[in-house]
Amino acid sequence: MTAHDTRVARIAAQMLKPPVPRHPLDELKPERQSERLVVFTPNGPQVDALLSAAQKVIGRPLASSEAIHRVVSHNPDALWAIARRSRYRSSLPVAEGFVAYLMLNHAGMRGLFDGSLNISDPDLSLLSRQNEKPAGIYVWCVHALGIIAGGMPLTVEKISTRLYRDVHVYARAATPYGLKLMQTMGFEPRARYDGIESTSIHVYRRKHQEAPQVPIYDNYNARAEARGETVTIARTLDDMMRVMSIRSAVYIAEQLCPYNEEFDGNDFTATHLIGYVGDEPAACLRIRYFADFAKVERLAVRREFRKTRISFQISKAAIELCRAKGYSRIYAHAQKRLLNFFDRLGFRPLEGGKEFAFSDFDYVEIILDTTPHPQAISLGVDPYIMIRPEGRWHEPGILERSAIRPITRPSVNRRPPRVARSSKEPRAKGLTPDLPASRPQPKAVM
Repeated sequence: MTAHDTRVARIAAQMLKPPVPRHPLDELKPERQSERLVVFTPNGPQVDALLSAAQKVIGRPLASSEAIHRVVSHNPDALWAIARRSRYRSSLPVAEGFVAYLMLNHAGMRGLFDGSLNISDPDLSLLSRQNEKPAGIYVWCVHALGIIAGGMPLTVEKISTRLYRDVHVYARAATPYGLKLMQTMGFEPRARYDGIESTSIHVYRRKHQEAPQVPIYDNYNARAEARGETVTIARTLDDMMRVMSIRSAVYIAEQLCPYNEEFDGNDFTATHLIGYVGDEPAACLRIRYFADFAKVERLAVRREFRKTRISFQISKAAIELCRAKGYSRIYAHAQKRLLNFFDRLGFRPLEGGKEFAFSDFDYVEIILDTTPHPQAISLGVDPYIMIRPEGRWHEPGILERSAIRPITRPSVNRRPPRVARSSKEPRAKGLTPDLPASRPQPKAVM
């Protein structure tokens, strides 16, 4: 929309060293801005008013009002008005700034790069409609002064929907300030499209990534809005308090198990899983490890959550955790009344196993034969994986991040501090400096 002097971009690109992107485009956080700003689709008179205000500030030829209306009618996502929330009224919104985009199809992108695209009056055949995925998104014009500039993340959110989120964003720098702003947001110079390179166009390469796949035994995220049934491993004292509370409610309160029998001395030699329903701790389970098998035990589900699937989720999570640690045999003691539950998980009575009783309930030995996980933790894996938090082998840990620090061996290379001795302090004759002199004996007092 603006008239760009490409020489400015070329000269500035040669003179300015590209700064490290401090505010990458896809990492702009709209939450804080949304508390004080709003974005909306402006109507005809509002578009005309915005264009007039921008013309006065930018001082360069802009697209005609008719051209802007045609583009916005073709794809309403092309123009987003920005206003202060305190002044916004849905019945009569007043826009104070705007960000405009051109949603270019393949032909439009080629025109942008070979110079045949008329930026001031683009041909609609070169633009994608609202329901069509564009080949590229061009930042047509930005007019946002002062506090209104904070609305930029809100407009980026509008071009981060499923249709747009992996489409690269292109822009030109009309001024050295604009160039510096683009570099700060992660735009790269000398963009290329379909074999055509442009020294005046910058590109922000969007690397959309689906939500990372996390194992079933570590899919609870306390920082996110928790939904459904999820599981995690107890790693903190607070987590252990949750485990103890659930087991106390189920085994001690409901099943009348004596305290010393429930907390049997094995809790600090085991891995504990916590099952959540939403954000509420609802179930727990304990795993202990032996030479060639793992034992799952102490499965407890709070009464109010027994109609959910959390018992199956946490049990399956325990099986997967054992497989990740390389076990192919999982052993358990099942109350006879719950054999059907374990049968659905794949357990069967142990051949030659015994029926026995403890804490006033009858039990049966059961076993599950499975296969270790294809990426089970074993000797020969990356040593950093071994020192990651339990069950979080799929992501780098804090010790891994500490590796960026230089090796200093602080406790080895540090010299012991010298103890200064006063020159007036007498030294006992006949004694080495390391041996104290004998204390004088107190005199008898009459």
